[in-house]
Amino acid sequence: MRMYGWAGRILRVDLSRNKISIIPADEGVLKNFLGGRGLNSWTLFNEIKPGTDPLGPENVICFSPGVFTGTKLRLTGRISVSTLSPLSGILGDGSGGGAFASEVKAAGYDQIVITGRAEKPVYIRISDDDVEIADAGNLTGLSTWEKTDIIQENEGKGASVACTGPAGENLVRFATTIIDRYSSAARGSGAVMGSKNLMAVAVSGTGKVAVADPLLFQKLSDEDKEYFRNNSFFNEQVKVYGSHFGIVNWHPGVRNSSYYLSPEEVPESIRPVALKNYETGRTACKTCTVGCKNIFEIPSGKYAGERGEGLEFEAVYCLGTNCGIFDPVAILEMENLCDKYGMCVVGLGNAIAFAKDLFSRGIISEEDTGISLSWEDSGSQTELIHRTALREGFGNTVAEGMYGMAKIIGRNSMDYCYHVKGLCRGVYPPGVFSLAHATSTRGADHLRGRSWALDENEPEFFRELVNNGFMPKDPAGALTVAEKAATFADCTGRCKGSVNSWAFAVPLVFKSPLFKGSAELLSAATGINFSEREVTDALERVYLTEMAFNDRRGIKRKDDRLVQHPWVRDSDAGKEERRLHDAMLDRYYAEHGCDLATGIPTGERLSELGLSSVAAELERGMPYTDWDGPFLWERGSYPSGGRRM
Repeated sequence: MRMYGWAGRILRVDLSRNKISIIPADEGVLKNFLGGRGLNSWTLFNEIKPGTDPLGPENVICFSPGVFTGTKLRLTGRISVSTLSPLSGILGDGSGGGAFASEVKAAGYDQIVITGRAEKPVYIRISDDDVEIADAGNLTGLSTWEKTDIIQENEGKGASVACTGPAGENLVRFATTIIDRYSSAARGSGAVMGSKNLMAVAVSGTGKVAVADPLLFQKLSDEDKEYFRNNSFFNEQVKVYGSHFGIVNWHPGVRNSSYYLSPEEVPESIRPVALKNYETGRTACKTCTVGCKNIFEIPSGKYAGERGEGLEFEAVYCLGTNCGIFDPVAILEMENLCDKYGMCVVGLGNAIAFAKDLFSRGIISEEDTGISLSWEDSGSQTELIHRTALREGFGNTVAEGMYGMAKIIGRNSMDYCYHVKGLCRGVYPPGVFSLAHATSTRGADHLRGRSWALDENEPEFFRELVNNGFMPKDPAGALTVAEKAATFADCTGRCKGSVNSWAFAVPLVFKSPLFKGSAELLSAATGINFSEREVTDALERVYLTEMAFNDRRGIKRKDDRLVQHPWVRDSDAGKEERRLHDAMLDRYYAEHGCDLATGIPTGERLSELGLSSVAAELERGMPYTDWDGPFLWERGSYPSGGRRM
């Protein structure tokens, strides 16, 4: 039966058995989970058993575009890359840009599921129905840029390439999948590719995505496009500065989140206007009409003349201010090194900031590190980046991520490891920020809903949502609605925006809040009559399935923690903060239908959403061992070494 919107097919590749199969997608599953992140999370819950080592062959990695990818609706070129994260030991997914999602959909697939481990290095080449597991011995040890160039020379410039770099080959736990040289899908997926001896996936497609009601879908898509064309904020800020907007608006942390910079405190050297001095052009992912990414050139030093793309706020913050570095040229160099080695700037930057904090406090010394880790020294930080990617010296410890480092080092170092479920977004008092970080299903993160739960970027629009009764005023109520906005974007292939925005994540929200326009688009695309309630139920279904996945990894209420500085934690004020956080957790769990004592979704709520099988599977394995991060290997057992980039 022909499907609309969706491609209707799943590509499965078993690397252990060297087997390729193309199977029909289950229409019921697609309707219930939409695609992208939702389809991936459903697959991971059903295929990854409790106790699986993220770096073992039993792990699964999924690539899925959204239901809108490949249609006339703009800003829908995102690919969800999902796996059991070797950094956190729980659900790990990232959203990548470039052209990969569009090519997967054009090749005729709603999802690529990769299992097992190849005996030797391979890459998967996909050209419509022609799929092959090809030898990749000539790609090992090369940078992601080199791998991409070689594969595109073989497959044609039209092929989009998702690959792991030397860091992934060395199983660095925050190694990322790099797409088309510059886009990153994080949470450790690059290390999972490396563990499977999978160097890359290259895809090109010639098909078209059919929609059920082309005229209506075109009309709605044009309305969405016109909004961005005429909006002054997107034209004057996002198109010009991209996420650099946040450097003077989002209070970047300094020195392992010791304090945060007000707009007035941001040094001139890293302000958005100053960073334009290194810009040589702007670019966009496929199907994007905004073009938020910069093209830059390094002006001096060892890498003078080298170009890069997409220096985001996260790099300036995590590799820069949070590590005590304010030199823009050094930050540009580090960004490119991360792209070439295939490392997430957030995971790496937080690990280095943590190590520097321990160094400054005397918890570790140069005897431990073999290198000075003073805050302002960008040269030693660059050296540590090389050592981390290649697992050399102290870099072998940094490569375990900040939570793994704290477990290895001991000596009260965990006091300064400001993590939730192994990932870090800093330290904040009780409220939307801390609650969002605590409850995110992939560890501390702002892109699971935080940016949509308050007036962080769109104050006037947010006030309108509140005044019209669409957005609750309390943090827990606001967050549960905002989670659905972020989940909708991830399931449909929609971009959340470099400056996270309701209009980006939820098309047509400006004319028909909240998900009415989304339901109309889904109905016109698929031919299935989606009501607004059916859309929100699908989004809730995704979130509770992810919660259940993590519960089987040992996540409980105590892990949805309020992160505190140690000098606050034991004070009366710190105890009061935790009381307020716990009260918000009660409200949050009640919103989701979770048990208040454990934070685990109840069987009743799961069954209401058609997830009886999830409830039964969850119940079958209880009680689960408490979460304590991923299983860490002996450090001498990892692959290591390689060429410096």
